[in-house]
Amino acid sequence: MLYPDIPLVDLHRHLDGSVRLQTMLDLARQHGLELPASDVEGLRPHAQIMESVIDLKSCLPKFALMQKVMVDYDACRRITSENLEDAVREGIDYIELRFSPQFMGELGGLDPMQVTSAVCEAWQEARSRFPVKAKLIVILSRHYGPEACQVELEAAIAHRDRGVVGIDLAGVEDMGPGHLFVRHCRQAREAGLHITIHAGEWSGAASVRQAIVELGAERIGHAIGAKDDPATMDLLQERQIAIESCPTSNVQFSMVPSFAEHPLPMWLDRGLLVTINTDDPGISAIDLPHEYHVVREKMGLNDAQIRKLQENGVNAAFLTEEERATLWAAKTEGGA
Repeated sequence: MLYPDIPLVDLHRHLDGSVRLQTMLDLARQHGLELPASDVEGLRPHAQIMESVIDLKSCLPKFALMQKVMVDYDACRRITSENLEDAVREGIDYIELRFSPQFMGELGGLDPMQVTSAVCEAWQEARSRFPVKAKLIVILSRHYGPEACQVELEAAIAHRDRGVVGIDLAGVEDMGPGHLFVRHCRQAREAGLHITIHAGEWSGAASVRQAIVELGAERIGHAIGAKDDPATMDLLQERQIAIESCPTSNVQFSMVPSFAEHPLPMWLDRGLLVTINTDDPGISAIDLPHEYHVVREKMGLNDAQIRKLQENGVNAAFLTEEERATLWAAKTEGGA
């Protein structure tokens, strides 16, 4: 059960990892692209995770399949708009959509700055049509290297008045250690952007600590590696650094062996600012209500804990205090 008096929030959703299957088929037909199937059900096992557990390497073709249809700026606009429409369908009141302009534009030879403009244009247009509040986060993809990430950072800064509220450093940590991006994060802060970091996803607690101490992370994506180090969990609690937890994704990518072994309940007990999110719902074949069902039914969370998770999402959002108050008021008044 979700609490209707509390705004429903998703803070960690990759719009470039959430492309509708029908949209993939439409774009492939429009641009003469070859896909492994010509109908939705045939495409599903190629684009979505069907097994209970899967490792990252075996899932990369699914990300590549979605990337394949990001062939032009119109495709980027369509995918963004549909992400917001899907958020409305899920009952989400506020969402932060993140994307890597380098990833989205790579195969089509698109300029990262123009990809960001296209996403922001779709965001702006959708605001007038869909009853969901949204902001954007630009990803710096570690594996492209510091120079390419600088280009993504400059795109984020250039669009900070067009919906972009922060940056995220994402990707396999070993392929781009955090120390290579200290300058990027400092520049982002100086430009007034918020900072969230994927850390402790594929590496241990040291990655989480580095993200907080050296990169200035306000939120941590996944943070699984923190579970084995009390000092790191204490740091998260003391500084109230929010954890963007994505339970289904964590199990599917074998970050944890099972839902029963996920650290989320323990984090809540320690007073950490944990939030529930979807990660790549197009690939995981889930939505946000599903994630709340998972933490209740498979992790055994009680009503008070579910309520706390919803509240944490609102409190951890990259909103001004005025915007946060407006979001609360909308629920109190029965509107969105």
